Formats: sequence, structure tokens, C-alpha cells
Amino acid sequence: MKILFVCLGNICRSPTAEGVFRAIAAQELPNLELTIDSAGTAGYHVGAPPDRRMRDAASRRGYDLSHLRARVVEPEDFERFDLILAMDRQNLSTLERRAPGHVRQRVRLFLEYAPEAGVSEVPDPYYGGPNGFEYVLDLIEAAARGLCDALRTDSPGARQVNTP
Repeated sequence: MKILFVCLGNICRSPTAEGVFRAIAAQELPNLELTIDSAGTAGYHVGAPPDRRMRDAASRRGYDLSHLRARVVEPEDFERFDLILAMDRQNLSTLERRAPGHVRQRVRLFLEYAPEAGVSEVPDPYYGGPNGFEYVLDLIEAAARGLCDALRTDSPGARQVNTP
């Protein structure tokens, strides 16, 4: 299973989702072969590490994001990944416009896997205060666990992960 997490610039939400999901999946699904990556719909920060505030907040929870670098969603990502998870509706819309029709069903909102969160989008913490980064981590951890649950219940090698 190959999963791509996507936000706008790939320096806050999507690299955090990549790092958090990688850590949680390693614990909860140790025998499932996963390829996990993240990207942005815009090339504002290509090659840059995640935002320092996001790295610090993640580090306090035991997640290391320091090795990640921003990149842009490429056309071949739509064929390469089985599931492409957008952090918000704006990026979902961008991805749906760019995706070839035969793979458009692979594009979803990440928070579909955390219905108990009561929100459908992971907000961008970039211009907010430090509490915004903690809130984003809360949402991402919940959705990462929900995604693990969905992967656990799907048959091995499934190309699609059922929406909860």
C-alpha cells in the first residue's frame, strides 16, 4: 500500500502526517508493507525541512520530522500512490482537478479517517500560535489511527482503503 499525504506547501501538515502515520503504522501494523510520502500542491518550499515549530511540537510527542524535505505533487504520483490524502478541501479540489479520471477515487480528505474529530479539515497552523501546531498533531494522530484501523480491516494487498 502506497500512501501520499498532501497539503499546500509540504512544510507543516502533510510532512507531519507522513511522520506520525509512519510511526503509528510501524507500531500498529508492523507486518504491512507501506510506502509513505508527502507533498504539496504548490512549490513554495521545495527542498525545505518542515517548519521549525511543527518539528518542535512533533518532537515533544516523539516524532522525528527532521529528515523530511518538501516536494511538489508530480503527475506520476497519481499512478504511483494507492491513496492520496489531502489535509483540506482546497488541496482536495486541486488534486481532483489534476488527477486523471481513472484514479480520482484515490484522492480523499485525511480526516475521513477521524470522524470523531468533528471537523473535516486539518487547519493550516503556519500563521497561528503554538496551540495550532498541537491541535494539528491531535487531529493527525486521530486520523492516523483511523487509517490504521481501515488498513487492518482491508484484505492484504488491497488497492483501495475503504472510507470509514
